Amino acid sequence: MNLQILVKGIQGIIPGGISVKDFSMATQTSEELAAQILDNFMQNGIGTYENSLIYFEKNDKLKTSLLAISLGAAIDEVSRLLEWQDFESLVAEILEKRDFDTTRGLILTTPRMQIDVVGIKSETALLIDCKHWQKMNQSSLQSAVKKQIERTRQFLSKEKVQAAIPAIVTLYEYNIKFINGVPIIPIYQLDAFCDEFYGNLDEFYSQNNV
Repeated sequence: MNLQILVKGIQGIIPGGISVKDFSMATQTSEELAAQILDNFMQNGIGTYENSLIYFEKNDKLKTSLLAISLGAAIDEVSRLLEWQDFESLVAEILEKRDFDTTRGLILTTPRMQIDVVGIKSETALLIDCKHWQKMNQSSLQSAVKKQIERTRQFLSKEKVQAAIPAIVTLYEYNIKFINGVPIIPIYQLDAFCDEFYGNLDEFYSQNNV
């Protein structure tokens, strides 16, 4: 499948049934190209054809995104086409590929807090706050870091891990790489970050369970 065509089709994947005409409108392509994209999707196990409609499942958008990335599409380009829920799922998938045990939407109580993605490996937890937004200013990033540090403290008081490290994963890249020792990671660099995670632990803000 042509990679550009594959990526262009991601925004047209909506759970439920969709006609070729509606898909062409959603992807801003001709009906002829829309039919080609949908045919290629189904050849890759994405979507099913029934009663002149193509039916997509809830996870097909993420499945297509992962396929596009595996074929060489830029992660940040694909991420722009995802909703925040899919963005969090993509972050979790990247961690899982690097052998982290992952949890999405972890809820802490008293006080109630939610952590977007938690990855645990070798008794060290990586706590990620996902920012699938338009570009944030430094003040907004600093506020996000402060909140994530507090979530990390609460997490460590309740969970049995040796250490916990907060991180912010963003759609866009910023000139700032760290705020108070907390890494600011653009999504396209997350895989490399996970690969080098244990070699760089000394650089990160961390809470230890001692």
